[in-house]
Amino acid sequence: MSVNRSAATVVEVPRGLAGVVVADTEIGDVRGFEGFYHYRQYSAVELARTRAFEDVWHLLVHGDLPDPRRSAAFAAETAALRRVPDEVWGALPAIAAASAPSGPLAGMRTALSLLGAAKGFRPVYDIDADERRQDTLAAAAAVPTLLTALHRLGRGLDPVEPRDDLPYAANYLYMLTGAEPEARRARAVEQYLITTIDHGFNASTFTGRVIASTGADVAACLVGAVGALSGPLHGGAPSRALDTLDAIGTPDRIDPWIRERVLAGDRVMGFGHAIYRTEDPRSRMLREVAQSFGGPRVEFAVEVERHVEAILAELKPGRELHTNVEYYAGVVMELCGLPRAMFTPTFAAARVVGWSANILEQAADPKIIRPVARYVGPRAPVAVPAA
Repeated sequence: MSVNRSAATVVEVPRGLAGVVVADTEIGDVRGFEGFYHYRQYSAVELARTRAFEDVWHLLVHGDLPDPRRSAAFAAETAALRRVPDEVWGALPAIAAASAPSGPLAGMRTALSLLGAAKGFRPVYDIDADERRQDTLAAAAAVPTLLTALHRLGRGLDPVEPRDDLPYAANYLYMLTGAEPEARRARAVEQYLITTIDHGFNASTFTGRVIASTGADVAACLVGAVGALSGPLHGGAPSRALDTLDAIGTPDRIDPWIRERVLAGDRVMGFGHAIYRTEDPRSRMLREVAQSFGGPRVEFAVEVERHVEAILAELKPGRELHTNVEYYAGVVMELCGLPRAMFTPTFAAARVVGWSANILEQAADPKIIRPVARYVGPRAPVAVPAA
């Protein structure tokens, strides 16, 4: 519940602002009861099936899907922005060493701040739309470079500089592993990245928009979004979903393991979503991607999914829980050779594009986001006791 001071009225507000409309957007929407989400006017899943990552990036930032000529130009423009300034590159070993216990995502918060300072990002309040857009492109293009360099440095390996001749996803895998990836693995990762670019007003996107509403620079907005994403309730689940498969181990253990967790009221990682009341369309598509690779791991994941849904239907009738994006995302990323420590950072390498689009949209509105809270402490005023 919150108080509108100007009108002196009391308005009921659900915990966590669940279902509360806080802004208008043209970027996309999630229809949880329909199992559908879109980027602008296009199905996000169909975009993942048919278009390149850079095309979807263009759609979110510029508002339309590019034709082949503009697609190539935009890909070349963003590829040229992948290299970071020398002072940032030179600082990465120290950042990686300091953030080693927490991982690349923690290090990237520092690296992004440094990148913004080195590139001279100015407050979005003080610059025009073109400069804001250029700042978001520069920051988003550099994020995979920063993440992969911090990961490799944290493991005693030299960082790999980006290549201009590889698409976004292939270049990401190249910088991560040091080897040019197989085309089908690069495409699988690209499809995962496209499906996770944006997803409504999730915690990290909303955080970025709140900071943008203050007029702060693009780097500040993105650092705040990364901080929100790092929380285990938001971006930390893909590796935990794989941990579930590991804990079950073999097909004969599926039923007893799941029943024990469900009856104890424990959450089964990789199942359920705060928005969807149907199957998560991202999970459905990534299941297809995983099954295109095949193999025992994929077969086991599909079998676990089938059993979990059957057991939940038996023990919790009327409560539909399906796999969410993290479940098959973990399987796909593992198949493509990504270490688990890089699952959430890889999510960030996609979501930075959605954050950027939301920052640009919010920056066009000069109104700061400033809600109020309902005070529930001791009754005031109370006289201050003498010292």
